[in-house]
Order: sequence, then structure tokens, then C-alpha cells
Amino acid sequence: MWFDSHCHLDRLDDPAEKVLERAGAAGVEGVITIGTDLPSSARAIEYANRHSRVWATVGVHPHDAESFDSSTSGEVERLASSGKVVAIGEVGMDFFRDHAQPAVQQAAFAAQIDIAKRLGLPLVMHIREAFDAAVQVLEEVGPPDTLIFHCFSGDRIQAARALQMGGFVSFAGNVSFKSAQNLRDAAATVPADRLLVETDSPYLAPVPYRGKPNEPSYLPMVGAAVAQAVGKPVQSVADATVRNTVRAFGLPAELSGANARRYPL
Repeated sequence: MWFDSHCHLDRLDDPAEKVLERAGAAGVEGVITIGTDLPSSARAIEYANRHSRVWATVGVHPHDAESFDSSTSGEVERLASSGKVVAIGEVGMDFFRDHAQPAVQQAAFAAQIDIAKRLGLPLVMHIREAFDAAVQVLEEVGPPDTLIFHCFSGDRIQAARALQMGGFVSFAGNVSFKSAQNLRDAAATVPADRLLVETDSPYLAPVPYRGKPNEPSYLPMVGAAVAQAVGKPVQSVADATVRNTVRAFGLPAELSGANARRYPL
């Protein structure tokens, strides 16, 4: 049993119903579909409302930070009032793609941290080539109670810092890439109760599907790569990451129980 803590159902080629059917057949018991701007956040909520084992997040990605203003902030907060919205995100800072100026990204990030704190929601963060800058913002404004470092791309030192902040550290398909020993080394330092797995579909398909569109049904391959990195049985990692996803996002406790599979996607 697995739980995909981060995917983008609205960006997959196939209808969500088919994607979720394949995911269920592969042992994926639930997914969290992610908003990156206002339209995708609204779509995430639609998917969550249509499917019992899908939950949504809402937020504005750092790539779209130039569009973030007081009106956008208010709309993110309004969308977050939906009953199946379980986090603010994905938000953060990205100096690799550099689609928005650092100061603009910082302002959008800080504003959405504030929304997460006011609403008591976890914060799902996209941080790429901007770890120190993002942590500085978190420390300056004060983090929410729950932090999720989505698609972690840092090293062991940065993983330690994320853990010191009380964060959950999530690994995607790139942890299986031959060139990603740094990610595997980082994963090996994450305690079992702070570890998450995700597909980030349709991106970062794991080996042997690297270079092809990703989807939630590939999550067991991500999990197997993480299990190898941390030196634990695959089933142990599956069980731990399901429990952690339920705890991090405040999902119904029965989802991590022995009878979870009786609940359909």
C-alpha cells in the first residue's frame, strides 16, 4: 500500500478516472493533487470532490509569483476553505528556472506562509537552487506547524536542516536516477517518521520509465528506490510513508489502518 503525496492530475494526458484506476491496481491507495496557480488549484479541488481518495492543495508556485498580489492571496485563502483542501502549496522559491525575481518570489512565499499559519494548514514547498533563501524566509516570518519539503533536491546537510525545522522530506522519481547518489545519501539520513514519497506526476518518472510521462501508478518504483537508499524493506517504507502522509496532511486515521484498501479511489 502506498500514498502519492504529490501529483498533478490536471496535467496528465489520460482522464483522472483511468489514472486512478491504474494507481489503485498498483497498490496506491490515495493521492494528493497539487495546485500551482488559481486555475490549477480550482481543478485540484474538483478532482478531490469527485474522488473519495483524492485530496487537494491550493497555492501559487514560485514560477508564477509575478502574478501574486493581494487579490490572488485572498482567492488562495478562499479556495483553501474547501473541505478537501489539506495544505497550502506548492509554494516556495526557485532560482534554477528564474521565472520571477527573487524578491517577488520571497514576497509571494511569505504571504502564503502566513495563509497556512492563519488556517492551520501544512505548507508544501517547492525549493530548487534556493534552499538557504527559502529557509531564511521561513525563519524570518515563522513557519507553520507542518512543513513538507516536496521533491527534495538537496544534500545531506540541507536534509538535516529541513529535519531540524520539523519538516517532512519527500522524494520523487529522480531518487532512482543513476546520477542521483546525493539524493539517496540524503534519504538515508531521514528518520522513518519524517519520510514521504511522491511521483510529482507527470514529471520525473522513475527508472525504468525515465523520460516518459509519470503517473501515480509508478509510485511503488519510487518507493523501492527509497527503500534501497535507506536500507529498509520495501513494505516497511510503504507502511511508514502512508502513516506519515496521513499525519502530515491531517487525513482520516483509518487510511493508514489495516483495512484501508476497502476504501476505493
